[in-house]
Amino acid sequence: MHVITGGAGFIGSNVAAALDDAGKAIAIVDALGANDFKWRNIAKRRLVDLVKPEDCISFVEANKSTIEGIAHMGAISTTTESDVDAIVANNIRPSVDLWRFCATQGIPLVYASSAATYGDGAFGFDDRFDEQYLGSLRPLNAYAWSKHVFDRFALRSTQGGEPAPPHWAGLKFFNVYGPNECHKGNQRSVAAKLHEQIRAQGKARLFKSDNSNYADGAQLRDFVWVGDCVDATLWALDPKLSQSGVYNVGSGVARSFCDTAEIIFGELGLAPQIEYIDLPENLAGKYQYYTCASLERLRAAGFAKQTTSLEEGLRRYVRNYLEQPDRHR
Repeated sequence: MHVITGGAGFIGSNVAAALDDAGKAIAIVDALGANDFKWRNIAKRRLVDLVKPEDCISFVEANKSTIEGIAHMGAISTTTESDVDAIVANNIRPSVDLWRFCATQGIPLVYASSAATYGDGAFGFDDRFDEQYLGSLRPLNAYAWSKHVFDRFALRSTQGGEPAPPHWAGLKFFNVYGPNECHKGNQRSVAAKLHEQIRAQGKARLFKSDNSNYADGAQLRDFVWVGDCVDATLWALDPKLSQSGVYNVGSGVARSFCDTAEIIFGELGLAPQIEYIDLPENLAGKYQYYTCASLERLRAAGFAKQTTSLEEGLRRYVRNYLEQPDRHR
């Protein structure tokens, strides 16, 4: 059995779908809430169990003899979350507890880190795993800080000779897009929000730039198809994996917001119509103008699958999900 925390969320539900499709037994740890979205993310899945987050440790303790691996995707992922105590309780504490459980029981652990740990990118996007480099990074919000805290915890544990899972991986996901993100509201991917705008208004709205190095809409991101994130997660869960560490998971290519909008317009058979709006005040000083994953360490560790181009990923997303009555995987 594989346990997926956050298994009804965006990346977690896609990981659960892939494991289920491969005939693996899965148990999901998540809170579904009162809306009509998250339960639909797992409506097609065969579940061994569905566990509340507060019961996670007692569940894995009770089932330790049957657990093959844990994919820890659960967290408060809202980048504007201001309740730092909630961030600590949901993002840091469970991660530490699961690390120590997997170390004690000899169970592989894969956890979701984030490209947000790189802050404004002043020190690059290199997934170096040493204290000098990690200590130089300055995350821009509490969510990113929480992911950075756990990366540093993993480094200290492994370098300090403390017990660690037999093999483990922290995956620094970049700007992920794909099915099963409807529940994320304003935290959905740029692709999902642009599709909605274009269908509703016939135009796309992009942020103006307040950085003289970037034109309006020319801000660059490493947009990564969720299927590539799933592939990396399943690779990292493989018990034959010999190397542990923290790895970037992205496309390895920086593309502009304008590129994304124009590709979606093209998929819908429409001429691009783009409106530029002011950057919200709450993002001032906290906005990344450029992200791009360095994938050398991931490749050197043995992950050989090629990444999906933005054109191909958006084609799949628009045609197979966003334009369909059922947008869930």
